Amino acid sequence: MGKDKLKRFNENETFQNLYQPTLQYNSEQSELKGNWSKEFQNDNNIILELGCGRGEYTTSLASRNHDKNYIGVDIKGARLWRGAKTALENKLTNVRFLRTKVDFITKFFEPGEVNEIWLTFSDPQPKKPRKRLTSPLFIERYKKILNQKGIIHLKTDSQLLYEYTHEQIQLHRYKILHDIKNIDATSEKINEELKETLSYRTFYEEKWLKDGIKIKYLSFSINS
Repeated sequence: MGKDKLKRFNENETFQNLYQPTLQYNSEQSELKGNWSKEFQNDNNIILELGCGRGEYTTSLASRNHDKNYIGVDIKGARLWRGAKTALENKLTNVRFLRTKVDFITKFFEPGEVNEIWLTFSDPQPKKPRKRLTSPLFIERYKKILNQKGIIHLKTDSQLLYEYTHEQIQLHRYKILHDIKNIDATSEKINEELKETLSYRTFYEEKWLKDGIKIKYLSFSINS
């Protein structure tokens, strides 16, 4: 392990907005489960970003929406270091980061505790459909934590993941809220809040756009 990465891991231990649980995942539940409103000291809506990487999207949304609580989830500690540090530097009190695999997400949230889930540029897993974050395996987990009006947002550069998610929505008769094949050239009418949310670009998103790759967006509900 490089010195910089080791330094970041050590610094992670000092961040009050980053949780690195040591659960026995086959049996234990996190003490945070059902207690996120106490953690944030308010009853505002909770929005997750699963596979948040460096937390660019999480911190951007949190900086624009102080009346909502955001939790970035990723398993890579070195990536979460950047997100947690950015949130602290910008005094974002409505942000937390959680280091865990998405596979164990139900260990950390009670039924109905989550209002929205963002999947931003998730790995399309070309050879492993079961591991895609919009596969039935993961959707069933989301059902256990989203409230009745909960929404899933998919923002992706992958045509494969976009089409696959579309197929799953139709197969299971979920309700599509927005379906945009190219967020930079859409005629669909969307509200100002969503327009602003979609306008934010991550570092890699800017790179893909320069390469001519279209960014797709889907939002849908699974519990209604």
